[in-house]
Amino acid sequence: MIYLILGIILFVLILGPQYWAKHILQKYSGHRDDIPGTGAELVKHLRKKFDMAYLKVEGTDLGDHYDPTDKAVRLSKNNLDKRSLTAITVAAHEFGHALQHAKNYKPLTTRTSMVRTAQKLERVGGFALLVLPLVAFTPAGARLAPALFLVVIMSMLVNTLVHFVTLPVEFDASFGRALPILREGQYISKNDYRAARRILTACALTYLASSLSGLLNFWRWLKMLRR
Repeated sequence: MIYLILGIILFVLILGPQYWAKHILQKYSGHRDDIPGTGAELVKHLRKKFDMAYLKVEGTDLGDHYDPTDKAVRLSKNNLDKRSLTAITVAAHEFGHALQHAKNYKPLTTRTSMVRTAQKLERVGGFALLVLPLVAFTPAGARLAPALFLVVIMSMLVNTLVHFVTLPVEFDASFGRALPILREGQYISKNDYRAARRILTACALTYLASSLSGLLNFWRWLKMLRR
């Protein structure tokens, strides 16, 4: 019974924030005539306001994000071309990351460096996972299999650490940068402040769920290694 309860708690902690975030983003995604512009238009306006002419604004099918390598804010189609509270709030959040980059915000540069390392380790871990079943049946399998298993686990651990480093970066982009920009620029009305905070919180909670999910996977693999 205790395992069932723990399983339900983990399910709620990991999947709950994701579903809640999706619900919130959808709830405020309706067209609003009183919103001053689309997500793309807001980013372009802020680009000029903060003297960041180099910043690109692009559409994407991979989810809203800021790419520090290309110095580009990429928005999903709805947030790029639509006038909605979700569109401009998400756009402000992603611009917040661009502003972090411009200000050399250390947690962002640390995360960027860790992401590059994690991507390399992920490829190595994927290769190790691929050859592990083959090596296990060779004469040297008893010696090589644990080492390959450890490589897989380490690649997962680095990914989990990246997600945890991401949390303060996301909260700063939301509440240290995006929300003040929306308020001080009067891009949203006072009546929308609470909803905007919920949208910005939803964005951050998505990364919290990823952190917990990664930690859970790491723990599972570690237990297998110890057997």
